[in-house]
Amino acid sequence: MTLKVTVGEEAGWAVLRVSGEMDLLTSPVLRQRVHDAVADGRRSVVLDLSDVLFCDSSGVGVLIATRRLIRSCQGRLRLILPAQGAVDGSHVNRVLAALGVRRLFEVYPDVLAALDEEATPLSA
Repeated sequence: MTLKVTVGEEAGWAVLRVSGEMDLLTSPVLRQRVHDAVADGRRSVVLDLSDVLFCDSSGVGVLIATRRLIRSCQGRLRLILPAQGAVDGSHVNRVLAALGVRRLFEVYPDVLAALDEEATPLSA
């Protein structure tokens, strides 16, 4: 399986919609798209991981590196990890929780909530 990343803009946020599998072979695609967005001056980034079917440690590494990059330029990062994402109920959410890094991220159930400045992130 491959990884597909589409980049758009909504309400001043760069929204990267990710689908497929985040693994050793495909994670560099997401890393590059994030770097490209930041290089283009984007400091507010939403990663919509609703359609990610699989995520291994290299995918988690990209998410943590993305967090570090965004923080280094005083930006904002929000993840979309719905309770029932992808096919089997948000694989990424379970992986992040199992590794104890879920609390590092501002997580929202959907893009609309992530773009809403009044919305509260989901608890870890």
